[in-house]
Amino acid sequence: MTRYTVLPVDPAVLKELRTADDAGRPCAPYTATRDDGGSPLRCCLRPVTSGERIALVSYAPLRRWAAARGVDPGAYDEQGPVFIHADDCEGFTPRGNYPFDRPGALRTARRYDARGRIAGGRLLEIPADATAGFDAALDDAFDDPEVVLVHVRAVEYGCFHFEVRRPPTEGR
Repeated sequence: MTRYTVLPVDPAVLKELRTADDAGRPCAPYTATRDDGGSPLRCCLRPVTSGERIALVSYAPLRRWAAARGVDPGAYDEQGPVFIHADDCEGFTPRGNYPFDRPGALRTARRYDARGRIAGGRLLEIPADATAGFDAALDDAFDDPEVVLVHVRAVEYGCFHFEVRRPPTEGR
């Protein structure tokens, strides 16, 4: 069981992305084939299966997070491609493990401070015990009191996978 709560793309944001993405392009849905199988869906944090209606859209998670807090991430703002369902889906259902946790895959745990600036990062080669590996990388990130947000990304393509926010502190 994971110690941290992973966050998919917010349903309100998905509604916007299904019209126009963060690069201003209109959404272009298509039906997934076997070639798309296994690609990570950021709406429900599970792999694509053949026959599903999906879309590849440009997404700027840090930009949206920063705008909601009235901060400017400056040059750290970036956008990139993510797969989403073209229509409403069941959303994310926690399964007790971290999404896209294939042992041997390379991930970065990119850390951000409250101003939306990069506050470090860590390369993670997902170990056989993927949950323990992610827990350790996130423990390390949140040991720094300045870190409020972590984006987990694929190293190979730089794709955003999911977000983890600083857990609430007990007694606050």
